[in-house]
Amino acid sequence: MKNILVTGYRAHELGIYSNKHKGIPYIRQAIAARLIPLAEEGLEWVITPGQYGVDLWACEAVFGLKRRYPQLKCSIITAYSRQEEKWSEEKQQYYRQILQQVDFFAEASKEPYTGPWQFKARDELLFRKTDGILLVYDEDAGDASPKFFKERALKKQAKDGYAYFSIGSEEIQAIADEEQSAYVDDSPDDGLDGGFGGSLDGSFDGRSGGNPDGSPEYE
Repeated sequence: MKNILVTGYRAHELGIYSNKHKGIPYIRQAIAARLIPLAEEGLEWVITPGQYGVDLWACEAVFGLKRRYPQLKCSIITAYSRQEEKWSEEKQQYYRQILQQVDFFAEASKEPYTGPWQFKARDELLFRKTDGILLVYDEDAGDASPKFFKERALKKQAKDGYAYFSIGSEEIQAIADEEQSAYVDDSPDDGLDGGFGGSLDGSFDGRSGGNPDGSPEYE
């Protein structure tokens, strides 16, 4: 596998509204842990849609792996131009910092948001350019934006062997538990205070479901 699509929940679907949320590092670690064996086998590109949430945390995971795997590159392909213009200033600044570090950036449509067709064009490009997907998605959860990526990936898998990998809440919770256990004697109360929108106990609580058509988020 040379190219992989990494995506998943938008931050607000997890009840995350700040880059300081305690759950974000564990999501990054889970993504990195899955990418390492693929990088060992020759993975070259990690491609994301660049939406605020798992997409950008995946980029950070790649940045952290580059020293060990210099062949690893990161790309963002957005659905339309200036997708971040309705985000808060803090999130726009964070997004710009990510863009400065990626190896490639493109827009499926050079226009601002006009309709769902731009997301369809983006997804078509993302799946065409990749050999598989790593999806951060709670398989037992209700409808949310990753569900549509899962459905499309599984159809492509049945048709031409497209690889499908997923990271669920239990995997992320295990990483959080393992890390926190190292500090339990020194700071027994240093937990996640509810984790993802109120829980890291095996379910991504606090999901709002997002906008299934991919329309812009006002963040």
